[in-house]
Amino acid sequence: MNFISVLLIGVGLSMDAFAAAICKGLAIKKNFLEKSLVIALFFGVFQGLMPLIGYQLGSIFAEKLQAMDHWIAFVLLGLIGLNMIREARDKTCPVEEDRLDIKNLFMLAIATSIDALAVGVSFAFLKIRISLAVLVIGLTTFIISFAGVQIGKFFGIALKDKAQVAGGVILILLGTKILVEHLGLLTL
Repeated sequence: MNFISVLLIGVGLSMDAFAAAICKGLAIKKNFLEKSLVIALFFGVFQGLMPLIGYQLGSIFAEKLQAMDHWIAFVLLGLIGLNMIREARDKTCPVEEDRLDIKNLFMLAIATSIDALAVGVSFAFLKIRISLAVLVIGLTTFIISFAGVQIGKFFGIALKDKAQVAGGVILILLGTKILVEHLGLLTL
């Protein structure tokens, strides 16, 4: 898998964190930069670590399932993408008081990075450089989450659902690309 594909997966995966960061940005009243960095750091670290955990789990079974690896990647990315599109229909964004509750942020970071765990499993079948993927996904999520907090502060939730749909579409297209390339229908 090339760098651009990994970057696009990072962008797609970061859309849940982006939507959550927008909601967090709505609540911040003081210490904006500090809180923005903490929120982005939580999302970036968890989004980067989850593919590594998934990769380790997937590596256990990779050799046994090698004949179907492209189908597994296609199904996992497709289901994650469809779920993100479905979740985009939720127009709510609970605004909480202006404080950083680390326990709440920890749980939110885990919840928004579960998809990355499943993607990590598919990475094991694709034999990619996991260190590069972890770094790219983590940094991409950090940057996009930081931007999400800023957008939430200044623009509200108008972009939340559109970002989730875009992320879902990106993951579905990448899953389809993996399948089509493996079947020999397309070479890029």
